[in-house]
Amino acid sequence: MQRKVFSAEFKAKVALEALAGRKTVNEIAGTYAVHPHQVASWKREAQDGLKVLFERKRGRRRVEDGTEPDALYGQIGQGNRAM
Repeated sequence: MQRKVFSAEFKAKVALEALAGRKTVNEIAGTYAVHPHQVASWKREAQDGLKVLFERKRGRRRVEDGTEPDALYGQIGQGNRAM
């Protein structure tokens, strides 16, 4: 028997419905023809992903390594002179 491969879009759709809490995991599993354990797993992954999203530090973004801020500002100034 071959395993089913689900797209990321499908997993997200199922996980969002599970996060909404309007239906039980078993109802969602029946609607989308997947195992309830799979629904619970995708829901947990979505919750963990959201935590990571909001744990990022606020403030200024760091300039990429190997890029000098002075060189970038110089390039901006050069663009204005060309006008």
